Amino acid sequence: MTVVGPFGLSVRDQALEAGVQAGMTAVEEGLIEATKSEVPFITGAAQHLVRAGGKRFRPLLVMLAAQFGDPYAPGVVPSAVVVELTHLATLYHDDVMDEAEVRRGVDSANARWGNSVAVLTGDFLFARASHILADLGPEAVRVQAEAFERLVTGQILETAGPQDGRDPVDHYLDVLGGKTGSLVAVSCRFGAMMSGADETVVDVLTQYGERLGVAFQLADDVLDIASDSRESGKTPGTDLREGIATLPVLRLRERAARLGLPEDIALCELLDSDLTDDARHAEALRLLRAHPALEQARRDTVRYAEEARAALAPLRDCEAKAALVQLCDAVVHRAG
Repeated sequence: MTVVGPFGLSVRDQALEAGVQAGMTAVEEGLIEATKSEVPFITGAAQHLVRAGGKRFRPLLVMLAAQFGDPYAPGVVPSAVVVELTHLATLYHDDVMDEAEVRRGVDSANARWGNSVAVLTGDFLFARASHILADLGPEAVRVQAEAFERLVTGQILETAGPQDGRDPVDHYLDVLGGKTGSLVAVSCRFGAMMSGADETVVDVLTQYGERLGVAFQLADDVLDIASDSRESGKTPGTDLREGIATLPVLRLRERAARLGLPEDIALCELLDSDLTDDARHAEALRLLRAHPALEQARRDTVRYAEEARAALAPLRDCEAKAALVQLCDAVVHRAG
């Protein structure tokens, strides 16, 4: 029984499969409805990434977390639409910051329409998410606002870099907790909260989501180096080209400082050079793909996924819990 193709997630319980599939279909319909505008151009821009597809990782988590209460409660699907709209909005903004040309296997919005349209379309999606959120009650608004503050703070901290004396790896993991972990945690929180699950269950699932979100982003860091565009749907090495040090690069620098190996130092120098040059960029990717730092980043991904799995221990055993455990395995598998 396949619940969601991109992760290969399967369950033995037909009722759970049917319920989650129905919820995901309703979310897809909600996303199309929420991105409609009286202005056709805005509709086209807002639906650009919606129609490009995607894993719908966050809505899936909402649906699975809702299984610990009433999965058909009226707030479940709208809250899943909110988290996906928020995620999509950040992608429009991220692609402008990264000057990315490809997203989900199609031209990025900024490549197609320019930076201004991409930024404003992201803002439009935030506005639509807020409109839906307003109907879910003040507690939902507060939870989303706190998560969004953490998300933006994480992005700012990434841009600013670590303070003097701060370990760059620790700083980066804090950044990921804000940038990615916060919204994944809210996905789990909303699913449990909207379904009326017990507060202790809500807290457990929130902690799980936080750790899984970091593991998910670390897997993306590995994919950005290790995969080609057909596999990831994005331009490989985008962060390298923009001079953004993700975990594989940070682990390389850590190793170079510790061991002082000439080949590590040379690779660090290459990464610090102008990687807008296609030849240098290709060489940096080739060397990083063969470097032990990439394997270390994979091990870090596994560690966070295992922490997410451990966080689920207090929950009763059921098919929904088993599916959440499988997602930990799926995230690790993405990282190779």
